[in-house]
Amino acid sequence: MKRIGLFLLTNIAIMLVLSVVVSLLGGDRFLTQNGLNLGSLLIFSAVFGMGGSFISLAMSKWMAKRSTGAVVIEQPKSAAEAWLLATVERQARAAGIGMPEVAVYDAPEINAFATGMSKNNALVAVSTGLLRSLNQDETEAVLGHEIAHVANGDMVTLTLIQGVLNTFVIFLSRVIGYAVDSALKRSDDRGGPGIGYYVTSFVMQIVLGFAASIVVAWFSRRREFAADAGGAHYAGKRKMIAALQKLKAQHEPSTLPQGMQAFGIASEVKSLFMTHPPLEERIARLQASA
Repeated sequence: MKRIGLFLLTNIAIMLVLSVVVSLLGGDRFLTQNGLNLGSLLIFSAVFGMGGSFISLAMSKWMAKRSTGAVVIEQPKSAAEAWLLATVERQARAAGIGMPEVAVYDAPEINAFATGMSKNNALVAVSTGLLRSLNQDETEAVLGHEIAHVANGDMVTLTLIQGVLNTFVIFLSRVIGYAVDSALKRSDDRGGPGIGYYVTSFVMQIVLGFAASIVVAWFSRRREFAADAGGAHYAGKRKMIAALQKLKAQHEPSTLPQGMQAFGIASEVKSLFMTHPPLEERIARLQASA
């Protein structure tokens, strides 16, 4: 409940800020008696599309700490914490980036993530489940994977892609909504936009949003391969493969009702929205690499 509440409050605050910005720029006046003002609509779309993405990126470290309960290691209290700091520091130096904050959060699953506004202002966090389940070599490889994400600028790149796509989704959904509404109107109806505009815009924003998610997920999968290669570079190919094999061995596939398992199309559609490639594919890619 805490994570959901924090997510909702943060997004409400972002929407309020962006609404004020749009109003000041005049982007909220794109619907006029003379038709659709495309310039104002583009401002409206860009502020909400790009602005929302970059505000989320700017808040990503703060949100990650609050939502997961991650505790940043300031002064190591154990040999394991000292090793974590030393390993991340060595890998960050090798990658030519600033030392990220290193944090541990309490969760049973084997997981780690990196986030932050830039290469020199990042956070690398690992779960207690990962520290319990992986040995030092495997953990080193996972840390290298996350450092590679930071060094490759993946957080900023994904934010840019998401922002551009969000902008087009907002813009096109309203253009299509206006076109449909205009086609449905009688020739003597000179009022503002009707119900056709609002319904069509809403439906198209959902449809185009799903299409945009597929593009973002595709790009994210490509970045995972690059991060695996980075992990192999910073920690060693053998260690990276061993870490992925351990993850594969301990991964529990999600179960579907028996009646749904017969529909192979479900898994094909699901694969379009996956942000990470299958572990078998990642292992095979590393094993085949020079």
